[in-house]
Amino acid sequence: MNVFRQFVDEEIYNPATPLGAVFYAVVFLLLAWVTGRVLRFLVNRAVEHDRKGLVDRTAAPFLVQLARAFVYVVALLLYVHLIPQLRSVGTALLTGVSVASVVIGLAAQNTLGNLIGGIALLIYRPFRVGDRVQLNAPTGTETGSIETITLGYTILVTGDNRRVVVPNSVMANQITLNLTSVDPRVMVAVPIGIAYTADLDRAKQILVELASQHPQVQEVTTCQVTALGDSSVMLTVRAWCADAGVTKAVEFDLYEQAKRRFDEEQIEIPFPYTNVVLKDRAAVA
Repeated sequence: MNVFRQFVDEEIYNPATPLGAVFYAVVFLLLAWVTGRVLRFLVNRAVEHDRKGLVDRTAAPFLVQLARAFVYVVALLLYVHLIPQLRSVGTALLTGVSVASVVIGLAAQNTLGNLIGGIALLIYRPFRVGDRVQLNAPTGTETGSIETITLGYTILVTGDNRRVVVPNSVMANQITLNLTSVDPRVMVAVPIGIAYTADLDRAKQILVELASQHPQVQEVTTCQVTALGDSSVMLTVRAWCADAGVTKAVEFDLYEQAKRRFDEEQIEIPFPYTNVVLKDRAAVA
């Protein structure tokens, strides 16, 4: 028993031995991991039980990840200071710290740029978690809600449940349209064409009535003639909706309701057609 205790004291608890270095590495790694998990649990619990808006849901995930990274860095520094061999190596490396900083900076410039971009997003707050935004992506214009802002990326959830991951450095520098900032209301414009022979006033009255009765429409502003086409008169009804998330549903509903109502009222929705005149060459000659 005394031999085992002596072995533990001299080999495992001694940071100068290989076994001691491994033991303390496991201890510090475990402590850093547990601390990070506890921080994330406490913040997530605070966000879930926050009913008065006291917790910043935009900054909380970012700050938790930043704090976890800081914990691991502190654990690494303490471990290096504890192990004699690493302490001497660290002292030697300080002489070349300027060269090392340049090399590391060049290798991690994208990562550092994303981190600084995330901090800029939290400071200037062009959007918050839950805001509906529109931005340009390789797939085209994407519209969705901000799900979270991490240390490196901003995650956007689209209406069809796709996740668009944008680097923070790109997000901080590109033009982003915030559809829910300050006033979340969005105007929807629904263009519908009618025949030149149709009753114009009656068609406008029907469109205003249908838009006013829609449960997602807050206010109907206008219904005007916006274009005179080759085969139709274009009417556009404009209305305010609660937010950008319901505009497409309102637009599609009004198209369907207008078609059914115009059929009942015998208001023609024309389609383009062409008259072809065939001439008799013999008669012309």
